[in-house]
Amino acid sequence: MADEQEKQKIGDVMATWMRATIDGDLETVLTLMHDDVVFLLPGRPVMRGREAFAAASRPTLGKVRFEGKLEIQEIRIAGEFAYCWSYLAVTVTPLDGGASKQRAGNILSIFHKQPDGHWLLYRDANLLTAV
Repeated sequence: MADEQEKQKIGDVMATWMRATIDGDLETVLTLMHDDVVFLLPGRPVMRGREAFAAASRPTLGKVRFEGKLEIQEIRIAGEFAYCWSYLAVTVTPLDGGASKQRAGNILSIFHKQPDGHWLLYRDANLLTAV
């Protein structure tokens, strides 16, 4: 039963992330990740740290609209760490009338449970490619 509650907490983190991204709420997204989070992205250098994520995200704020669908495939918990495999499809539409871009693929995320019981994104391998 406890594992199911923890899985729900992780699912809630992911749902909050999606809602905040769609709403353009970068500050909420930043609260969902560990200070030294690492993002692995196809064809791009490793992104290290919450501040690197914020710096990469800020230029798009108010300039694009995000839409997306996240499907959690599996969550496994091992002590204070958990991994989650998901499928994500997103559409990014420039607000200046430019063409939308669609990306989709699998994501493998590792979460770290904090002393207060909250789960934060710790490592993320994002395998989204153009559709």
